[in-house]
Amino acid sequence: MSVRQIGPLILEKELDRPLFQNKIQAGFPSPTDDEVGDSLNLQEMLVPHPHATFYVRVVGDSMQGAGIFSEDILIVDRSLKPVDRSIVVAIVNKEFTVKRLVYENGHPTLVPENPNYPTIRLQGDEELEVWGVVTYVLHKP
Repeated sequence: MSVRQIGPLILEKELDRPLFQNKIQAGFPSPTDDEVGDSLNLQEMLVPHPHATFYVRVVGDSMQGAGIFSEDILIVDRSLKPVDRSIVVAIVNKEFTVKRLVYENGHPTLVPENPNYPTIRLQGDEELEVWGVVTYVLHKP
């Protein structure tokens, strides 16, 4: 899976919208209630570090097992420290990729979430730079 487009998030207006108090069943239907509660600001929820956050549009299917599909937009926070099993945008040999960062015996590897793709284990002079941590996936149903 590769990165097709990178850009900064432009946050000009507040996005407060009503948040309904009742939760919606994903199983059996429940009685409805139109009670509106607090507001939800998507900017505050999705982008806690606006100056370090970017979006990327992805191409490919190597991360479909993690729910990331071609043409999805990822919200990437460059201020977060990646930990074992984080999904990251990384630069390997001067090319961007999106993979799960896994440490094997203390060595970083980039693992796809599709069995049709190989794990990336750095060899010799290959370079890895973790560019940012994926915090959210925007996927159109």
